[in-house]
Amino acid sequence: MKRRIAPKTRGFVVVGVALVLAGSAQAQTTTGPVKKLKAAAIKVTMIESNEIKLPAEFQVSLYEDLIQQLQNKRGVPKVYREGDRNADNIADLVVLRTTVTGFKEGSERLRQVTTVAGATSITVHCTFADVSGKTLLEQDIKGNVRFFGGNLRATYDFAKKTAQLALDNFSPNAGS
Repeated sequence: MKRRIAPKTRGFVVVGVALVLAGSAQAQTTTGPVKKLKAAAIKVTMIESNEIKLPAEFQVSLYEDLIQQLQNKRGVPKVYREGDRNADNIADLVVLRTTVTGFKEGSERLRQVTTVAGATSITVHCTFADVSGKTLLEQDIKGNVRFFGGNLRATYDFAKKTAQLALDNFSPNAGS
């Protein structure tokens, strides 16, 4: 006697098998060492905030925290600010352009009282490019402050994540 599988059950089996295969394929692509790109230095441009209304203190804090976190990460190439003429003649210069794509200013007072409400978040699109403008790496990075701390702590969180991204993908001696 041949057993038949109900159409509803057959659909769940197909979806389950597809998820298992997708998960194993994803696991295979993420294993192994990540090939780093060569970058003698990183030049950080000013934070752009064209469509999002961003308070001035957040814009300045984003830029300063980003510079500081990149400089503090061991293994990250030398960091230059926008306008620094010393960066003009560097062969493997990578330019970091950042654009704010999302911002929600929370309430420090509400976070202190409830610890679950009043979160501040900022989303920034980061583009690492060579001097000619060819994109080497792009990623949206989100900075948050959810529990304790001032609203500007979200800029520190963003800077820390961006510095880690630079460390993971760029090296002064890669490819040599």
